[in-house]
Amino acid sequence: MKKGLLMITVAALGFAACKGGLQKGPAGLMYSIHEDAKGDSIKEGDFISLNIIAKTDGDSVLYNSYELGRASQTFVPKPMYDGDLFYAVKMLTKGDSATIKIDLDSAEKKGQPRPQGIKGKYVIYTVKIEDVIHKDSTKQEEFQAKIETFFKAEGEKAKKIEVVKIKQYVEDNKLKATVLPSGLQMVTLTEGKGEQPVAGDSVQVNYTGKLISGKVFDTSLEDVAKKEKIFNPARVPYTTLNLIIGRGNVIPGFDEGVLQMKKGGKSTLIIPSSLGYGDQGMPGGMIGPFTPLIFEIELVNVIKKSGTPPPPAPVAPIK
Repeated sequence: MKKGLLMITVAALGFAACKGGLQKGPAGLMYSIHEDAKGDSIKEGDFISLNIIAKTDGDSVLYNSYELGRASQTFVPKPMYDGDLFYAVKMLTKGDSATIKIDLDSAEKKGQPRPQGIKGKYVIYTVKIEDVIHKDSTKQEEFQAKIETFFKAEGEKAKKIEVVKIKQYVEDNKLKATVLPSGLQMVTLTEGKGEQPVAGDSVQVNYTGKLISGKVFDTSLEDVAKKEKIFNPARVPYTTLNLIIGRGNVIPGFDEGVLQMKKGGKSTLIIPSSLGYGDQGMPGGMIGPFTPLIFEIELVNVIKKSGTPPPPAPVAPIK
């Protein structure tokens, strides 16, 4: 996502049709409220959970939080100027959904830098306010307790849904997966014919990591990065990943999956959160708590460490 485009971490919502056109606000702001629920308006300092999609006026999707499968939370800051995104959000209440159209030229004149790489005059947001915890400065401890309760409930919900998501993914894609005792599921795409690595061996792999929704969040393949619109010329060169198995440089499910493969093999790994980023998720990233991951892996090469004992017998799958 382009820096400066969205000052909040966001997730999970769909576009609603504009009814009755857009109303005008200050600094080129335009908006349309699709669902107008009764309740107290959002104020500065409130805690909100919301879903959002951002696109340009040329219909290029910059951010689709549905792909993350989770809403995002933030404390509402003071608007940078009358007519910015949070100025519009403060007109909403819990349960409201709206389209908010921000004039980038006006924003730049008000001191908000234009996001790099964005062509066009507008960024259009579709938001839905899922929850609001109103700040009460006289009861700060109670306010914080409500927020902690909110996150605990969200975590429990995500934990229960994870099992359902994995089962549905396997069924929807008609996968014949081998389930290991750890909970890792593997689908062999190409059977390898070469060496099978053991802990301590060096391996070279190509990989693509996805969310259950299909959203690619990382890859070693430049063509895939460009196709999925996550190409970053500033990152290290797109090339095979070199790692030593068992050193903890990758998530446990990745290590375990590679250990079941042979050189030249290709597999799809379905990694539960217990073998991924767990109940905390990836701080500051798109991987939330209790998020299962999909990795497509090609084991390009195995470099045996000196004195390596014979590889152990493969782990027996759960029937």
